[in-house]
Amino acid sequence: MNNLPQVKIGIVAVSRDCFPEELSVNRRKALADAYRTKYGDADIYECPICIVESEIHMVQALEDVKKAGCNALCVYLGNFGPEISETLLAKHFDGPSMFVAASEESQNDLIGGRGDAYCGMLNASYNLKLRNIRAYIPEYPVGTAEECADMIHEFVPVARAVIGLKSLKIISFGPRPLNFLACNAPIKQLYNLGVEIEENSELDLFEAFNRHSKDERIPAKVKEMEEELGEGNQKPEILEKLAQYELTLLDWVEEHKGYRKYVAIAGKCWPAFQTQFGFVPCYVNSRLTGMGIPVSCEVDIYGCLSEFIGAAVSEDVVTLLDINNTVPEDMYEESIKGKFAYTHKDTFMGFHCGNTCSRKLAFCSMKNQMIMARSLPEEVTNGTLEGDIAPGDITFYRLQSTADCKLRGYIAQGEVLPVATRSFGSIGVFAIPEMGRFYRHVLIEGNYPHHGAVAFGHYGKALYEVFKYIGVELEEIGFNQPKGMRYKSENPFAL
Repeated sequence: MNNLPQVKIGIVAVSRDCFPEELSVNRRKALADAYRTKYGDADIYECPICIVESEIHMVQALEDVKKAGCNALCVYLGNFGPEISETLLAKHFDGPSMFVAASEESQNDLIGGRGDAYCGMLNASYNLKLRNIRAYIPEYPVGTAEECADMIHEFVPVARAVIGLKSLKIISFGPRPLNFLACNAPIKQLYNLGVEIEENSELDLFEAFNRHSKDERIPAKVKEMEEELGEGNQKPEILEKLAQYELTLLDWVEEHKGYRKYVAIAGKCWPAFQTQFGFVPCYVNSRLTGMGIPVSCEVDIYGCLSEFIGAAVSEDVVTLLDINNTVPEDMYEESIKGKFAYTHKDTFMGFHCGNTCSRKLAFCSMKNQMIMARSLPEEVTNGTLEGDIAPGDITFYRLQSTADCKLRGYIAQGEVLPVATRSFGSIGVFAIPEMGRFYRHVLIEGNYPHHGAVAFGHYGKALYEVFKYIGVELEEIGFNQPKGMRYKSENPFAL
């Protein structure tokens, strides 16, 4: 399933009519050439119809990029630019927009060839704010053709996430398990983001599952699972039911996504799920996430929303984990201290029962869910995927609505260490600089739930821009602040 948008950015150059139009024409061409040389032609479209100097030009340019199939916009200040027309481009374009500006090119051409776009960017940003228009402006938004090409490329994952949210439907099967109020999900902010939500009963899901009992596609699905698991297939007797469940979810997605293009699932997994369905859904959840359909556990709606954003930014598989347990001191002393530049409090274990895609595990096996098997017959707890998460860079993050419908989020970059966990579930030893302080003054102080989304790589820069673009207030975006940078709630006398 194609569950992420393909971004095509229309580059529209603007010009103040008291500047030579050729400045913007030539600089736009140089920018487009630089982008194609470095990144190819698929992501961009160079609007040739006009240089925008007026509102009429603005309308013509918008019609052209729309006809070309662009779903994102780059407003390029080849010179100072007309602040009204250029900001109206972003106002009337149906998609995410960015603004960048050209730097001067040579000391030998600072009379007829001076563009003053450095100044023009100030007026553009001021006018955007006056009109309450959201736009992406890079950290330093003025540059050469090659530098601006890099800025546009950095905008692509941000645009992909923003576009995706506008056409996303979250399908949930609930209600949440008892004592999981931490995963509360006020839906008002979903609507504010443009996300649709379809909330279903787990009884609806159970009915659909039973209708798939004799589905002729089950044997092929079982074979897929056998090939993926290999020697890790420790519960082959449950594969037929897991295949039946996977087909149920895939069919539900196709039948229920309606007019939306993209889907994520907030699934139910306990306490009655196992006894009625006869298995746990973890392995199937991991497979759907591997197909590009993020699935969260425990009906965590903002968890699966976060997963979708991470998948859009990284174009890769993501997962959802509990910020779960401390690393034992003897494990730290033996396997981490002196080998990695982390204190004991920088480390923790990220865990969930078995929902992480096999491609992100160093090794895996499909078996029974140990926690649930402590109180239930083992045969109804089969279907979880266990293994240590593969070492490498990660970004731990979450977008959340508070109970009073305020958006907030956090982002922290770190890594999964190559340290054996000696435990169970989908689990890894995580290290994030200054994690102890981040845990106390962002996660606890911010009243975040125990679930965090994990992207496999360092994507903090893009995620931060996505959060800003969709309307999260800057003071509501938490991050792991370096030593010496005090959190607002941090006791200054305790430092």
